[in-house]
Amino acid sequence: MASVLSYESLVHAVAGAGSVTAMTVFFPLDTARLRLQVDEKRKSKTTHMVLLEIIKEEGLLAPYRGWFPVISSLCCSNFVYFYTFNSLKALWVKGQHSTTGKDLVVGFVAGVVNVLLTTPLWVVNTRLKLQGAKFRNEDIVPTNYKGIIDAFHQIIRDEGISALWNGTFPSLLLVFNPAIQFMFYEGLKRQLLKKRMKLSSLDVFIIGAVAKAIATTVTYPLQTVQSILRFGRHRLNPENRTLGSLRNILYLLHQRVRRFGIMGLYKGLEAKLLQTVLTAALMFLVYEKLTAATFTVMGLKRAHQH
Repeated sequence: MASVLSYESLVHAVAGAGSVTAMTVFFPLDTARLRLQVDEKRKSKTTHMVLLEIIKEEGLLAPYRGWFPVISSLCCSNFVYFYTFNSLKALWVKGQHSTTGKDLVVGFVAGVVNVLLTTPLWVVNTRLKLQGAKFRNEDIVPTNYKGIIDAFHQIIRDEGISALWNGTFPSLLLVFNPAIQFMFYEGLKRQLLKKRMKLSSLDVFIIGAVAKAIATTVTYPLQTVQSILRFGRHRLNPENRTLGSLRNILYLLHQRVRRFGIMGLYKGLEAKLLQTVLTAALMFLVYEKLTAATFTVMGLKRAHQH
């Protein structure tokens, strides 16, 4: 059991906090993506045009609205994911070399645990992020939450506790995202290794970023549905709104395609891809530096362990 609560697991969990830096730096891109996904009447313009519109209509700080709830959720999410991942791995592998297959399975389980535990936080932060937004769509019911706690209180009071798990189903499907990413990553790596002996860390980063961009594009329609369900403020078939059921997802996808064609499912993708690739670049730097530094500080240089 000691290995589960080891410093190393904790260090990895802390290293995941690098994504907090990335989310803060590129937060306006996330704002643009969410607006385009949820507000279907908003014209799909380039990302900087959308951001300029938001600033003009709602003030300079509007692209950073909801930053604190999002960052809180991200910290919890990262911690839950890394901790579950490393703990399961420690229990299952028990000192032998881990295989890629095992890593994928452990990653998948950690992803599912993460979704089930942290979805309420993401539902709340999606709504806080969109509170006070000037929507083009008249069918959206505005919210007036005073903060994170008040949002939980009002959602439970008005919509029932199950509303906190809105969008769980697409979130669970999105747990496959890393597996898709990994598949492309391995494929690209094999292609590159045919041409050269060894990959530099820059090669690895570029392959990683490309693989992530492909996985993001493939699963983006699901991310759109996830955002709409979490927001849950559209006046649409209210009697059928439990837990983002499959019927609901298909209904939402169908509505979008019927109104806007297949590209309606991809609104906000440009902002998402920009955010994804830039975040990957930043994470690559932060993660490398942070892990090395933390291990040194804690006197846990991996050499001592083996």
